Amino acid sequence: MGDTTQRAVEVHADRAEAATAWWTTGRGRGEFRSEPVRSPGPGEASVRTLWTGISRGTEALVARGMVPPSEHERMRAPFQDGDFPFPVKYGYLNVGVVEVGPVELRGRTVFGLLPHQSRSVAPVEALLPVPEGVPARRAVLAGAVETAVNVLWDAAPAIGDRVLIVGAGMIGCALARLACGIPGTEVTVADLDPGKQRVVEALGARFARAVDPPGEADVVIEASGSGAGLQLALRAAPTDGEVVVASWYGAAPVPLELGADFHSRRLSIRSSQVGAVAANRRSRRSTRERLALALRLLEDPAFDLLLGATASWRQLPEVTAGLADGTAAALCQTIDWSRE
Repeated sequence: MGDTTQRAVEVHADRAEAATAWWTTGRGRGEFRSEPVRSPGPGEASVRTLWTGISRGTEALVARGMVPPSEHERMRAPFQDGDFPFPVKYGYLNVGVVEVGPVELRGRTVFGLLPHQSRSVAPVEALLPVPEGVPARRAVLAGAVETAVNVLWDAAPAIGDRVLIVGAGMIGCALARLACGIPGTEVTVADLDPGKQRVVEALGARFARAVDPPGEADVVIEASGSGAGLQLALRAAPTDGEVVVASWYGAAPVPLELGADFHSRRLSIRSSQVGAVAANRRSRRSTRERLALALRLLEDPAFDLLLGATASWRQLPEVTAGLADGTAAALCQTIDWSRE
């Protein structure tokens, strides 16, 4: 980093400024709150936000107040303030620049599981440097790619497998890109929206309309967020096989037809959840190592296909309303915090 840039960072850091934070206060609505930013202590850093990303599936449930009471503690974001259902300061896809902190991080672009907020103070161990080959905006996808890594560790596709992913949202597309990297795999992504075909095929996978099971599969992953998607995944699963469920449905009921051949084909349904490392890796990999792996994988420019529209942070009221009413885009909407 040049001297001019370093001086700019230091001068900006010296200004006593409050953080602007977005709080969801009711179904589809929220408010900006000004919050003081304390000086970082030992082992901490002050981060100025560049971008945050919208994790559509989970944040839609938050915007609707549909986090089940039984999950209020387990589903807390690492740096969440407030309690479910409302008011709550949420978000966990945050890329920013370290303004004050250890010398080795100062001026570096970092990813953290921080909320939609213009500035934050966080422990250094909660911040991961973004590799030089990963643009800051693309780095907001680290959470989605980390989830996809965990799902694939759970599902364990092997060389030459036929992999079916139901749902072409942010997680489904991240899964498709990673699965396509396994030699000999045939990856199919099924979705109701034919408009997603272009993205799926550009990621290297085959697209199928989610109406009937699209051929035989060895590994089936459900990432649609809908009961209908899970039902399709069960119909597509091989005999004696299983469906790995990456979706989280929140408080919504998910009716399933478990008659017909569900028992005779001895099918299984297994959940995958990013809150803990997949069981077959848990003794050897930490969540920090898993996230660092996701950031390295984002050096692949194909992941730019998962980035949706960009909105200014001032548009978060409209973004939250869209999450609540179901009109938000399926891919990752990015929030630009660089403009006042």
